[in-house]
Amino acid sequence: MTSVTLAPLVAAASACYRDGGRFGWHFARGKLAGDPVFAAILARGLLTGCLRVLDLGCGQGLLAAWLLAARVTHAGGVGAGWPVEWPAPPSLDGYTGVEINPREAARARAAGAHLALAHFRIVQGDVRDVEYVAADAIVILDVLHYLDRACQETVLAKARAALTPGGHLLLRVGDAAGGVGFTFSQLVDTTVALARHRRLIHLNCRPLRGWLELLARTGFNARVVDENRGAAFSNVLLMAQAA
Repeated sequence: MTSVTLAPLVAAASACYRDGGRFGWHFARGKLAGDPVFAAILARGLLTGCLRVLDLGCGQGLLAAWLLAARVTHAGGVGAGWPVEWPAPPSLDGYTGVEINPREAARARAAGAHLALAHFRIVQGDVRDVEYVAADAIVILDVLHYLDRACQETVLAKARAALTPGGHLLLRVGDAAGGVGFTFSQLVDTTVALARHRRLIHLNCRPLRGWLELLARTGFNARVVDENRGAAFSNVLLMAQAA
């Protein structure tokens, strides 16, 4: 699915950031159009049936804006820009995002004021320390490698305890066995961490097999649902449920 096809959905999802300044709005448009994980979530129905979502490392709350824009666009049908081959988006009722960066958390809260969602909450804090609310789906995109290995395990154990029966974890990680793509991904992530935290952060990465073993050790059955490999990146999207 190309960014041209998704232009109406991207515009609708990023509109809630307009009042928060040019940076937040432009970042939303670029990220939603350029990162394939957002289209994959909808095209593959990865959050179908999930009423309550916990988004760990939520940034400025793009996932909430994306899912709610999807609901409105889907209601308008193909004429509104909804791809005919996609399943219906989730009927999101509650969203809790956790974000350590206060500026991004503030942008997420400001955007949330424009979202038609009964229960919207942004927690400014560290995913290692905050209490997790019960959720039908927990989403962790490109976050775990910023934590040390013991904390990766702690976060996943907390996530498993917070999932409702039948709930699932959606996780994107870098595959340390991904060659040049992984090296490039590390460079990008290190640069992002430096910009956000003003210091170098050691990244704790694993090969795909290592991530699957970690998930099994913390009580999950996991499977690969999407892979983005090549010269640019080496990312893997995993779906996991309590074993």
